[in-house]
Amino acid sequence: MTTVDPDFAKDAAKEARKERIFSRINKADSYFQVLGIAWLTPILKAIAGDNPKAQAKEIWQLLGVPVLAIVGFLAIWGALAPQVQTSLGAIPGPAQVWNEAVNLHQDAVRKGEKEDAFYDRQDDRNAKLIEQGQEDRVKFRTYTGAPSYYDQIWTSIKTVFFGFALASIIAVPLGIVAGLSKTANAAINPLVQIFKPVSPLAWLPIVTMIVSAVYTTSDGLFAKSFLVSAITVTLCSLWPTLINTALGVASIDKDLISVSKVLKLNTFTKVTKLVLPSALPLIFTGLRLSLGVGWMVLIAAEMLAQNPGLGKFVWDEFQNGSSSSLAKIMVAVFTIGIIGFFLDRIMFALQSLFTFSNNR
Repeated sequence: MTTVDPDFAKDAAKEARKERIFSRINKADSYFQVLGIAWLTPILKAIAGDNPKAQAKEIWQLLGVPVLAIVGFLAIWGALAPQVQTSLGAIPGPAQVWNEAVNLHQDAVRKGEKEDAFYDRQDDRNAKLIEQGQEDRVKFRTYTGAPSYYDQIWTSIKTVFFGFALASIIAVPLGIVAGLSKTANAAINPLVQIFKPVSPLAWLPIVTMIVSAVYTTSDGLFAKSFLVSAITVTLCSLWPTLINTALGVASIDKDLISVSKVLKLNTFTKVTKLVLPSALPLIFTGLRLSLGVGWMVLIAAEMLAQNPGLGKFVWDEFQNGSSSSLAKIMVAVFTIGIIGFFLDRIMFALQSLFTFSNNR
């Protein structure tokens, strides 16, 4: 009868447990990559005992160097900012900008409380009228107070996603057609080359005039300012998606096209079963680029057209000229950058979910 060494069994169990832990960490790494926190992987591996020296090097590269760069940037900014004098005073340093961020948050909370109080009073008034049998006097009014900083952020996010969705609906089908047909590509390509470099500042007055002429209702589903900004985003952001979609479709394996002909697949089946799955990595690359372009275009459009959103907030603060205006503009700059990062992460997450590209 063979006896098993207890120490050997214990070591084997320990190794098996360690392998399961490493397997879970490696599985979680794909999610960390999407969220932009890939530095968590070597930290978890080091805690689990996987070559701490090698993991420490990874932690330094993925976390230490970026943190050091940020600290260095803040130090240089804080040292140089007071040396630059403008018509509104010295350039605000990190501390002043942080204070204004806190002030904007507190102001948003106060405005939110005022809005809630307004609707509470309206509900109480309407309830009393109903109790008195005066339903005909019941009225529902929209709060018309100044929007908070968070309201303007939300307005910009809604606008960019609407414009981006519209651009995608136009660009993806056109890209597929251009990728499948040389004739269609020859027809579409000159238009792409002409309109792709056009600045949003050139599109904006044209879009404004057309929307004002066509969208004449004042109580429609969308406000005119919203449509102007969104359509400007659409016109400037559809080109990366169109180009990458056409490139992805045109570069799929020719054998797949031959198989579709042998099987006599109809066009819809060929596109959905063969073309789209093969072209998805490049399509998503185009979508990520388009969303980034759309976000930049939107801020410029809101500034120029004075449409609600972060762009208008920046312009209003510039025009305001108060001692805190520069700090508020800097808060908006960081807000725009952080939101842009998260928008890219969202598209990267979708790309990782629907494709099996090397980006995963």
